[in-house]
Amino acid sequence: MELSERFRGFLPVVVDVETAGVSATRHALLELAVVTLDWIDDSLQHKSTSTWSIAPHESTEVDTESLNFNQIDPYDPQRIAQPEDVCIRECFRLVRKELRENNCKRALLTGHNAHFDRQFLKAAQDRNSIGRDPFHPFTVLDTASLSMLTFGHSVLRIACDRAGVKYDSERAHSATYDAVVTAELFCNIMNRSDFKPIWPTEY
Repeated sequence: MELSERFRGFLPVVVDVETAGVSATRHALLELAVVTLDWIDDSLQHKSTSTWSIAPHESTEVDTESLNFNQIDPYDPQRIAQPEDVCIRECFRLVRKELRENNCKRALLTGHNAHFDRQFLKAAQDRNSIGRDPFHPFTVLDTASLSMLTFGHSVLRIACDRAGVKYDSERAHSATYDAVVTAELFCNIMNRSDFKPIWPTEY
């Protein structure tokens, strides 16, 4: 079975964002991480990780309380932050390349509380008038929901513990770390599934 067959022509792509608040249209997007996945011997595995540090868009705001939580200084020169439009375009190019390589039609944003990440990514796309969004407009794969179903808990740290995935609280709330851990959790859940399709592949 190919990756495209397992997900009906869609490609799961793990995404995590770190932000300067909770409003996708008002607060700045600060970090973006993307983990691509591979399908080897009927097993879902981590393939690659890409990360962008993003300079706050001029039309967005920064909430101090959120920065105290994620410990990001948006204006620290050592972040080597790039303009938001550059980061989103690079991210979309990466995902489109993965779609071509895996013969998939659309990416499914996969994340822990995935709609939060999807909203911020979409808001950044709209702010910068970027077209050709490779992600499905509304379908996501949410590891919080999958974890509740599989392990009886939706909190990332506890779900990882129950799945046997190592989780370091000291490294949490970095887009890169959270994306990698979420990818490991997602692969763990999917690889536990006894998926044996008995219906025609075109359905």
